[in-house]
Amino acid sequence: MKTVLCYGDSNTYGYNPSNGLRYPKNVRWTGLLSQMLGEDYVVIEEGCNGRTTVFDDIYEPWKSGLPYLKPCLNSHKPVDIVVLMLGSNDLKASFNASPKDIANGAGQLVDVIKEFTKEKQAFVPKIILISPIEIGEGITNSPFFGNFREDAIERSRQFAGLYKKIADEKGCIYLDAAKAAKASKEDSLHMAPEGHKGLAEAVYNCVISL
Repeated sequence: MKTVLCYGDSNTYGYNPSNGLRYPKNVRWTGLLSQMLGEDYVVIEEGCNGRTTVFDDIYEPWKSGLPYLKPCLNSHKPVDIVVLMLGSNDLKASFNASPKDIANGAGQLVDVIKEFTKEKQAFVPKIILISPIEIGEGITNSPFFGNFREDAIERSRQFAGLYKKIADEKGCIYLDAAKAAKASKEDSLHMAPEGHKGLAEAVYNCVISL
């Protein structure tokens, strides 16, 4: 049985933009992925609302993806596949981060995964690095507008090429989430059910190709 660790933010958690709650397991892409893969795989959902790659929120520093990554890997070892999708929250105005800074933050997490698992479980898992979905055109009308400004739309569109470069440099499998899913019309940040379905299918194809 293989363990697939999905490490991400609110779109991995399954945030429902229509009511602020959580989609049920059979709607979340991680839950759908588990159904598709079947009994030979265990899919672990490690999504946290507001999680960044490596940036510290001054009010909620625990939402950085960096300090929790090692404990998470250690708790679930041995981990065979890590699916990493972070970066959307790094687009918040408070971080003033360029798309390249954000992609490099994702790359830093990849390095931690490789170094830590080599030490703690004696082998490095396959890593699927996903560039996040694009911020929707309606962000100025979103309840999250203010945290995210209009320039986040264009910056999010630069993710694909930058993440692909990081994946190639570090030997990861690359997936562009924007080709499989879109942000919902409700808040221009979080996926609707059809987005979760599309992403689940894309990740499934990556996993079985391994």
